[in-house]
Amino acid sequence: MRSFIKSISVYVPPVKITNQEIASRFPEWESEQIFEKIGIKERCIAEPDEFVSDMSVKAIQNLVGEYSVDLSEIDYFILCTQSPDYQLPTTACIIQDKVGLKKSCAAIDINQGCSGYIYGLSLASSLVSSGNFKNVLLVTADMYSKNINSEDKGNISLFGDAATATIISTDGEYEIGKFTLGSDGSGAENLIIKNGGTKNCKDGLSENLNNYLYMNGSAIFNFTSKNVPLLVDENLNLNNVLKEDIDMFVFHQANTFMLNFLRKKINIEQDKFLLNMENYGNTVSSSIPLAFKASFFNELKNVMFVGFGVGYSWGAVTIFKK
Repeated sequence: MRSFIKSISVYVPPVKITNQEIASRFPEWESEQIFEKIGIKERCIAEPDEFVSDMSVKAIQNLVGEYSVDLSEIDYFILCTQSPDYQLPTTACIIQDKVGLKKSCAAIDINQGCSGYIYGLSLASSLVSSGNFKNVLLVTADMYSKNINSEDKGNISLFGDAATATIISTDGEYEIGKFTLGSDGSGAENLIIKNGGTKNCKDGLSENLNNYLYMNGSAIFNFTSKNVPLLVDENLNLNNVLKEDIDMFVFHQANTFMLNFLRKKINIEQDKFLLNMENYGNTVSSSIPLAFKASFFNELKNVMFVGFGVGYSWGAVTIFKK
């Protein structure tokens, strides 16, 4: 049985942090310098009392309002997040109750980051293709902002918070093609929050940097530049399409320097390469659907999604206009 992306909606928090605000806190970090380096002018940040369950509910409510979705028809709910409300219970169950999904609807969390939308789509597509489920709701929601040290100007400048909601069904706008997925845990410590799990409990001391997000930018860049071009080629071959047949490439919106480097290395035409992070920042698992949302009803026949990052993990899929 075939599977399709039927609809996508998004939610971004109302609070915005501009480059000017960041530059006022860090005088050595000029506003123009931030934009030139990472291609971001502002990023949306969750309120202090706003959490992943709240953002997810709002994304689902936007989906219902935008597409007149009947939530009683959802058979399976997947939440992709690295910012759960609690260690347990699963945040997906909390959201299931808040939005009124039926009690016979499965609800699970998956912990995945920058490739999370691809991984979530692969699970949702498999569930639909199995014939056991007709409508799967995939929500991506991350708020790295709550795990960034207040003095870490680099990560403050880069990351934004957002949530998206996608329905994967037996019919829809885009047929989901074949997936290419991979992982390499040897790079785990290059993008990590060391404290907070069962191995290293969170230290109550705010100055302990292991309580916060750490990113080795050069290592992430090297991993990406090595693996992503191969990933694109593998997925093109798997789906029996040529690079010229793809109308739009939608990569994880990491930062514009990295994305432009990848575009040139892979030799993708600029007008076929989507950049949409200027007003959002790097929204982790939500960056691909957030970027693609604006193009969802355009005349794009063949689209490739490419995700990569924390884990390390990577994934690609090609979707085809119905």
